[in-house]
Parts: sequence; structure tokens; C-alpha cells
Amino acid sequence: MDKVTRDSNTATAPRFAAEKPFRADLQIWMDGEFRPWQESTVHIMAHVLHYSSSVFEGIRCYKTKRGPAVFRLGEHVRRLYDSARIYRMTPATSPADFTAAIREAIRRNGFEACYVRPLVYRGLGQPGVNPLHSPVCQAIVCWDWGQYLGDGSLQAGIDVCVSSWTRMAPNTMPALAKASANYMNSQLIKMEAVNNGFKEGIALDVHGYVSEGSGENLFTVRDGILRTPPLSAAVLAGITRDSIIRLARDAGMTVIEENIPREALYVADEVFLTGTATELCPVNSVDKIPLGDGKPGPVTRQLQDLFLGIVRGEREDRYHWMDAV
Repeated sequence: MDKVTRDSNTATAPRFAAEKPFRADLQIWMDGEFRPWQESTVHIMAHVLHYSSSVFEGIRCYKTKRGPAVFRLGEHVRRLYDSARIYRMTPATSPADFTAAIREAIRRNGFEACYVRPLVYRGLGQPGVNPLHSPVCQAIVCWDWGQYLGDGSLQAGIDVCVSSWTRMAPNTMPALAKASANYMNSQLIKMEAVNNGFKEGIALDVHGYVSEGSGENLFTVRDGILRTPPLSAAVLAGITRDSIIRLARDAGMTVIEENIPREALYVADEVFLTGTATELCPVNSVDKIPLGDGKPGPVTRQLQDLFLGIVRGEREDRYHWMDAV
């Protein structure tokens, strides 16, 4: 076995060292201390590698005129700890100390803007499905990540398909927990879409109603009314989703959380996706059926301008969403 294959998790492996988004000089917070990139490892027998026993968050830090600021940091940390609670994982670090560690990770790595990945996971303990004898560990990684669905996607929009894969049924995998195991389903949705020439796939729930994308919540617009699937449709309680609902209602728009049949996607005037990584991305077509005139619509653009204006520090943060680093 060659060196690169054996050592592919280290910063010396070409696939990581030479390519974005990771820098070999990154400092990663693990269980209360910062470690160099090369030393930030877990054991091959860690419970998380065999049974996906982890929960995580995705958080964005934006460059603003007042310096780096994190979007809804408190809400993200709360959701992380809620996810851990659902899976009976008790982190050793308090939410307040963990929040401070996120800020320090951004500062220590010298980022003006970045993506932050906090992780709570089961480490090396006893083998077997039972996770209770494996320690609960924590980590924070920051990196530079541009537009999640591709350069220019926020401006030009993307084409999506309805996936053949279905979201989790109720009382199987808790959709309200942002658990790594849920994203095995997301990977199937994403790979199918990409392999068929689309940027993203939209999953239906077990009842055949629209759920969400592989990593995004979804909104439709018809006759100026916004609709988004309810939490009972196996969707993550998205923090950006909540933000867009608030922005839309405060702008005088009607927003309805209700079950959305698949065919409603085809006759919508506009569709857009939301998420911390995705931000607010327009959808131009679904299953090769153009929406409207096949380009981002006016409601999507209005909400995109409102949202990006706040997170980038170009509009007044009257919701107090931005947390200065």
C-alpha cells in the first residue's frame, strides 16, 4: 500500500494539503484545547466511525465593516446541544464555554469570513452498537467555504430534480436532530442528482409530500404567497429557514407552513432553497420544467437582498442575528 493511501487523513496527503478549503496550518479545537491540523485525529475504532454517532452544526461567519460576525451563533449552539440531548450525549463543555471556543477558533485561525463546523461525537470506547460506554467528545473546525451550490449559484440560480430517495419516516430517525447519520440519506439524494446533471435533489417525505433538499430547506412562491413544508415533513428546523420566514412576514408577505404536493413544485412561480451553507439560492427548474421565465424571480431576489444585506453588515441588524467575534 502506498504512503498516500495509508496516510490519506493527514495534511501531507496531496488531496488535502494542496486543495481548498483546508489549510495545513489550521488550529482545530478538540475537547478543550487547540491542536494543529496534523494532530487533530480520532482512533479508527472510535464509535463515530462505525455507527455514525455524532451530531453537528454548520455556522457561517461573515466579513462585515465592523469585523467578523457570526450568524445566529446562540441558536446554532442551542440546536447542537438539543441534538446531543436527543441522542443522550452530554458534552463536557457548557454551551457558554463552547460558544466562546467557537469565537476563539475563528480568531486564532485569522478568518475574516469562514464556515464553522462544531461536532459532538462518540470517541474510542467499547465496540458494539451500544454507545453509552464511549466517551462524548467535541471539536470545532473552521475553513473558507464560498457558495455551497457552486460559484455564481446565488446570482444565476440552479436546476434541481425530485429524488427517488425518500426522507426518514416518523419515529425512525429524528429529523429535528442534526445528526451525521441522517446525512447518509442526504448523500444518496445528492449523488443521484449530480450524476443526472442537476445541482441538487429534492426529497419527498414518507407520505409523498415535499420535504427538503439534501442539505437545505425549501420554499415555493405562487401569486406572492410563500409556502414551506412543516417540521412534520421530516425537515430540519433550519435557522436560515426561520430567518427567511421572519423577514418575509415583516415585509408584508404571507408565509404558510403546510404540506406541499410534488406537482406544486412544477407550477410554482418561484422556488428557492435556504440553509446556513446554501444561504438563499434560487431554483430555475425542477425536473427540467422551468419555473416562471426560468430565472430567479422577484420575491426570491427581494428576500435574498434582505437576508444577505443583514448578514454581510450592509443593512441594519434589527433582529440582533450577528454575533461579533
